Amino acid sequence: MYDFAVVGVGPAGARFARRAAAAGHDVIALEKGEIGTPLACSGHVSTDIWEYLPDGAADDLRQNRVRGARFHVGGPGSRSYPFYKREAVSNVIDRVELDRTLAECAREAGADVREGHTVTGIEERDDRVVLEVAADDGATTETIAARMVAGCDGPVSRVRRSLDLPEPAETLHGVLAFDDEADDGDFVDVHLTAPSFFAWRIPRGEAGVEYGLAAPPGKDVTELFDALTDAYGVETDRFCSGAIPIGPPETVTTDRAFLIGDAAAQTKPFTGGGILYGMTAADVAADRIDPADPATLADYEAGWRAELSTEIRLGKLIRACYSLPEPVQRVGLRALSGEIGVHMDRPSSFFSREQLRRLLP
Repeated sequence: MYDFAVVGVGPAGARFARRAAAAGHDVIALEKGEIGTPLACSGHVSTDIWEYLPDGAADDLRQNRVRGARFHVGGPGSRSYPFYKREAVSNVIDRVELDRTLAECAREAGADVREGHTVTGIEERDDRVVLEVAADDGATTETIAARMVAGCDGPVSRVRRSLDLPEPAETLHGVLAFDDEADDGDFVDVHLTAPSFFAWRIPRGEAGVEYGLAAPPGKDVTELFDALTDAYGVETDRFCSGAIPIGPPETVTTDRAFLIGDAAAQTKPFTGGGILYGMTAADVAADRIDPADPATLADYEAGWRAELSTEIRLGKLIRACYSLPEPVQRVGLRALSGEIGVHMDRPSSFFSREQLRRLLP
């Protein structure tokens, strides 16, 4: 019997598997299909990402450096309001290779990482969790037992639903696609044109340009996306789509199971990004959960909320500004634009000494 079975080997699952295996636990990590595919998430991340990766990973993964964003109330022809730093505030990375690199780190730490293995059933018992697993080739099935299971299987989590854990407060529909024309610009463009969220254009260096947007259910995101790319006068390919969970549920644990990452809606409400928040929660789980002591799941529940709840709460306030009347948005963007002292993953940094010095010289 394993100590931990990890379902899903994206950034959160791979990070937890690596940390748990490095601590001496017996870990199996299962990914449906091939790690890193299909792509359903942007690769625009803060520079903090390198703290979670081996030395030298930036040389292989980084596609571009970004030092700011131009906000628009309208389309690409509308007035822009730049927010920037003098140094890089974020990086654009190869999102598929990120997952593969993190998975390899988990393997090197001793985790048994298996691709092409789909969890088809989960049963929680008094002393273990039993998983039914099918190989993607359809040829074999097996039963795997573990003291605990980590649900790291994304916004539509089988672990969450199989164990009747509550759903995220909201799920957005995100889409993105690519133009292959190289662009090494150091600003992303953000358009407050999608209902209650936004659209974006991200320069990816030699890898081209990413266009995307997210919107609530019921909105025709394909139509909105076509309007975005038509306004830019580009044709895109490699169209991707996926769910974006917003708002963690009141609990992400049972007696022997816990959720991490998108499965737990540990995401930024104002961007939908969850890579860094998910890996932060994975570290809390690895530090606090003892697979032989189910009571430690409460320590994880309290710990990740202590790390992220303030940022998530402030992130909801930022997102509310996306739905303000356009004249109010323009006044706010004009007043706040310029050089910033804000960290893109931490809304609380808006109140930092550095940022307040800029606003109140």
